[in-house]
Amino acid sequence: MSRREGSLDPQTDSSISSLPHLEAKIHQTHSLARLLTKYAEQLLQEYVQHQGDPFGLPGFSPPRLPVAGLSAPAPGHAGLPAPERLRLDAAALAALPPLLDVVRRRQAELNPRAPRLLRRLEDAARQARALGAAVEAVLAALGAETRGPRPEPAAAAAAAAAAAGVFLAKVLGLRVCGLYRDWVSRTEADLGQLVPGCPA
Repeated sequence: MSRREGSLDPQTDSSISSLPHLEAKIHQTHSLARLLTKYAEQLLQEYVQHQGDPFGLPGFSPPRLPVAGLSAPAPGHAGLPAPERLRLDAAALAALPPLLDVVRRRQAELNPRAPRLLRRLEDAARQARALGAAVEAVLAALGAETRGPRPEPAAAAAAAAAAAGVFLAKVLGLRVCGLYRDWVSRTEADLGQLVPGCPA
């Protein structure tokens, strides 16, 4: 944070206020992630509720379909340096909106009478974009690059969902909703480690 102290721009000579500003940004983004973690859990529950049997039945274990361009947080994620964890979080959050849009379009065909579910999916895509942008802002404030190519549109996932039968399309949607919850929750935990006084 001190590398800009020599700047001639008086706007940037703010070493005294920069740390509180960074802490406020981290705290605000952590609060957003915590709220979205709750919403993501609600979305997953609502999604399962509208898929019919065997979804939601005790003991049902759906096949873990691969999702183009996105995987679950790796087991070693928590051991990475904070900037690297946040970069991975931001990349996953950037990949999620087009996937959630694919699920919403397929659910509009399968469950046209479930407007609340469709609205939740639409909201989730928008919220993932907002959280991803906030995480990138935290990275920038930390002086870390947000490197990495931007994810391509989820054309492969869209093609897979269109070609899949009803059951596999529902499983794919369940997987995407689960990944959304996992990455938002992971982002909340990663940001929580940067918030003073917040349990890791």
